[in-house]
Amino acid sequence: MVVTLIFFLLTHHFVNSEPISRDDFPAGFLFGTASSAFQFEGAVNEGNKGASIWDTFSREPGRILDFSNADMAVDQYHRFKSDVDLMKDLGMDAYRFSISWSRIFPNGTGEPNAEGINYYNCLIDALLEKGIQPFVTLYHWDLPQTLEDKYEGWLNKQIVKDFEYYAFTCFKVFGDRVKLWITFNEPRGFSIQGYDLGIQAPGRCSILGRLFCKKGKSSTEPYIVAHNILLSHAAAYHSYRLHFKERQGGQIGIALDAKWYEPLSDTDEDRDAAYRSIDFGLGWFLDPLLLGEYPLSMKKFVGKRLPEISPATSKFLLGSLDFLGINHYTTLYARNDRAQIRKLILKDAIADAAVITTPYRGGVAIGERLPVGYA
Repeated sequence: MVVTLIFFLLTHHFVNSEPISRDDFPAGFLFGTASSAFQFEGAVNEGNKGASIWDTFSREPGRILDFSNADMAVDQYHRFKSDVDLMKDLGMDAYRFSISWSRIFPNGTGEPNAEGINYYNCLIDALLEKGIQPFVTLYHWDLPQTLEDKYEGWLNKQIVKDFEYYAFTCFKVFGDRVKLWITFNEPRGFSIQGYDLGIQAPGRCSILGRLFCKKGKSSTEPYIVAHNILLSHAAAYHSYRLHFKERQGGQIGIALDAKWYEPLSDTDEDRDAAYRSIDFGLGWFLDPLLLGEYPLSMKKFVGKRLPEISPATSKFLLGSLDFLGINHYTTLYARNDRAQIRKLILKDAIADAAVITTPYRGGVAIGERLPVGYA
């Protein structure tokens, strides 16, 4: 069974549109809101919480422009009851939040932290008391720093076993009430931002002669990280089905970030560039889960730097989701990068698609008129 999750942002401004109401949406449509642990919880030194890579990253001089951090954030750790009251007043049906791995396991593995478990139990119970359905994300980019220090986190296959154990623990202690689980939020985002560009935790890259990063290799590490994420997702999915599915009746999915791309010109090379952009974005994670292999364009353009999916791994990944979440932000034009200047200069994963994207064509923003060749 596939569950379609649509989180509608009530603060969206509808220009030149008529007022809308719930009656304008189909039965079963869920109005919800969402957050991530690092951005909302605060209480970074309370409840025996361990440090995450984002705690470390935000404290490094020069990483955050205004020198801020999330030590307090919006203090949901202490104010969750009033936050839940606000959600109820807004008419929310659901709340998607993430669990901080380092709040459950301060050192990444070992014995679970009772105080961390108690916090999430209280949050889940408060939501259910108000008739708000909890959607739980297991990983929203905040890896325990201990695992980063121990074996470089997502670059090491050991992460698959440690994530599976973390997921198993969450299923065990929260699964009697949580029925919809999202393993990863926007894995492409932190694979690229954290390991190609180095502008987000853990801040690894090799572009521009390591001007911005002390460690990393932008041409290979994003692919290794993404591969281990896929394996971790599938491991959690199969663990749930084996140990909890029959008793708890929940479902496991993943939330992917996705832009749409239209060809900049009505030419074969730009149409191919648009398709390729989608492959290197959404297809990078979705194809292995639905088809058991990486997109053909990625195999062609990345070559041996793209980890191999063996027949056994393909079987392990194939169909390992009950639902799919899509976070869609915008649409861009795409054109073929014939010269591949970025690849020559930066030698990073983003350049592999050989595509140049832009929100404008002829000085007009996309969306203000239809693309060439489209009625």
